[in-house]
Amino acid sequence: MRSNYKKLGQFIKDVSVKNKALEVKLLLGVSITKRFIPSIANIVGTDMSTYKIVKQHQFAYGPVTSRNGEKISVALLENEECIVSTSYTVFEIVDTEQLDPEYLMMWFRRSEFDRYARFMSHGTVRELFGWEEMCDVELPVPSIEKQREIVREYNVVNDRISLNEQLTQKLEDTAQAIYKQWFVDFEFPISKEYAQSIGKPELEGKPYKSSAGEMEYCDKSMMEIPKGWKVETYEECFSFKTGKLNSNVAVVDGEYPFFTCSAETYKTNTFAFDGQAVLLAGNNASAIYPLKYYEGKFDAYQRTYVITPKSKNVSLLQIYFAIKSELEGFKGTSSGTATKFLTMTIINPLNTVVAPKGVCEVVNNQLNTILKHLLVLPKELELLNELNPILLAKISKG
Repeated sequence: MRSNYKKLGQFIKDVSVKNKALEVKLLLGVSITKRFIPSIANIVGTDMSTYKIVKQHQFAYGPVTSRNGEKISVALLENEECIVSTSYTVFEIVDTEQLDPEYLMMWFRRSEFDRYARFMSHGTVRELFGWEEMCDVELPVPSIEKQREIVREYNVVNDRISLNEQLTQKLEDTAQAIYKQWFVDFEFPISKEYAQSIGKPELEGKPYKSSAGEMEYCDKSMMEIPKGWKVETYEECFSFKTGKLNSNVAVVDGEYPFFTCSAETYKTNTFAFDGQAVLLAGNNASAIYPLKYYEGKFDAYQRTYVITPKSKNVSLLQIYFAIKSELEGFKGTSSGTATKFLTMTIINPLNTVVAPKGVCEVVNNQLNTILKHLLVLPKELELLNELNPILLAKISKG
């Protein structure tokens, strides 16, 4: 053992406090992403008094590592207390002035720790990384000041990642609200020209439909749409292409994004596309089809749809939100047994509303302004995520 490395067992203790009084209601589990998550277990008829209580700054881990994505499920509880099933081991640091909980959690996040836990796991039916193995873990334990300095550096990057994700979500929510206002509710602001043309200049800026804007029935969509607008099928309005690659061409340090039918975006060293596009998974075992947008050079799996507008009257975000509104319906219409397939015979007949040229320029300007930021933020997020392994590697040097 290296001189600055110490065994974890001297810093931690097993904690097994049962929920005997049923005072704790929040049931959580631990994911392979090293986070506490809502439990999906069926607890009907379960005696919750046997479940273990986890308090703030305590850890919980699942000792089973087989069939767990080559990772060990371990997490630090940062918020209110919760309960976990008896399959988890709960432990805490004896003296947080000797070992900082967040510093230890950084050690657990290292990919090297996952590999170590898998290697040290044992068993026949299920491979376990037991309490004895956890106590035998060796890690560098510098001064508490040095530990907290390392944690601060790590948190600065992760706070930035969190801010990036929040901003992305707010921008997407704003864009979706604009899409809904214009293409679903038809409550876009009445233009000065339209208000004057109907002899009611006072209606300028008011919501179109609720201010008696002229509507007409569309047989194609079987609903009323603003006069002068039209409804087109996806086949008429959107261009669909697919990638040519198998999923096994993904490489860890590839140069370009590689979009497959997975929620995760991989990497490859080739690109077949260059520009803006919406990416839609064409098959999925659970009929959950990841939907993304991207700008730049990229490649795609042979069952991933690469979608672009056929007309300048349609923006990329209109495509994205139109398809997003159909995702729930795809669960029922997609075909297949073990794997569900989203075929063009399902997609092509779907309808979308298209605004006339003068109108679409207004809404497209709004959506494209947001899109510029939405396309930049993921690239910034990728760079920030690349810093995490570097910061986690610092911990091994103590």
